Amino acid sequence: MGAENYPLLPERRSVEVVTISLGYQIPNFTYPGGVETLFDTVKAQALEAEASGFDTVLVMDHFYQLPGIGTPDQPMMEAYSTLAALAASTSTIQLSALVTGNTYRNPAALAKTVSTLDVISHGRAILGIGAGWFELEHEQLGFDFDTFTERFEKLDEALQIIHPMLRDERPEFTGKWYRVHGAMNVPRFRDSIPIMLGGQGERKTFRLAARFADHMNIIAPIDDLPRKLQVLKQRAEEIDRDPATLPTSYLASVALVESQAEADAVLARIPEDRRSRAFVGTAEVLAERIGNDIIGAGVDGIIVNAPTNGHVPGVVSALGEALAPLVR
Repeated sequence: MGAENYPLLPERRSVEVVTISLGYQIPNFTYPGGVETLFDTVKAQALEAEASGFDTVLVMDHFYQLPGIGTPDQPMMEAYSTLAALAASTSTIQLSALVTGNTYRNPAALAKTVSTLDVISHGRAILGIGAGWFELEHEQLGFDFDTFTERFEKLDEALQIIHPMLRDERPEFTGKWYRVHGAMNVPRFRDSIPIMLGGQGERKTFRLAARFADHMNIIAPIDDLPRKLQVLKQRAEEIDRDPATLPTSYLASVALVESQAEADAVLARIPEDRRSRAFVGTAEVLAERIGNDIIGAGVDGIIVNAPTNGHVPGVVSALGEALAPLVR
């Protein structure tokens, strides 16, 4: 489908630029101590991130644990309840889902949810959003999964509702999947809340990002990064948007270790299809590789998760101290 088939939004209003130079995502909630100390461990990671140079803390929007990290029955905190609790536990760090599954929520309700998070956090919320993909969750929990094309149709319609609702507007919209009539969204802490899209789809995701997003998080093999960045630039130019107004970040999984033998053992446990985005090594090795492979490719920022040992006290601090100089 050509760019001429994508209707343009009205002229983009001024929006506070969302900067995610260094983000820390928490994807794993299986910790020693069990449920009694679960949130305490999550909170401790967020506070370490805030104190060590990270500018954003993010959680996954899933109800089951993902393949490659664990089994579906392992603990998974609901995203926006967790973010609200972190908003009350932190003071400066931005908060977001990476990324909200559009299929799980009515878009007007989602706009209300993220606006409430922005109020609780005094203006630190970011709406990260994507089309949704984990079929098992949909099947077992009763969410409509639909086809790949239909999920992106839904995301397109949802953004036509959410985008104005996060910008002090009252949209009128009737689509194939959703409708609103003068939808109100109060209270708001800010007149505009940034929107981040996540993914790697060049035909659909990148076109939606060019139209609606203030930030694009790219999730793709390292070798594909230069081409992804070029295509994203083209998508912005197709609708006469300055590509410089759409900053990017990249999601990488890291494991902080102290020796090569430990690194080899960790790599052996990572599924082969995820190793291209896995960085394992000492703090110095991680910083060198991420600097060369990600920042060096032209990405504006980096988001890391540490599913194997991020919960260990001191690991997030060490990551922040090693990586923050790359993006200052």
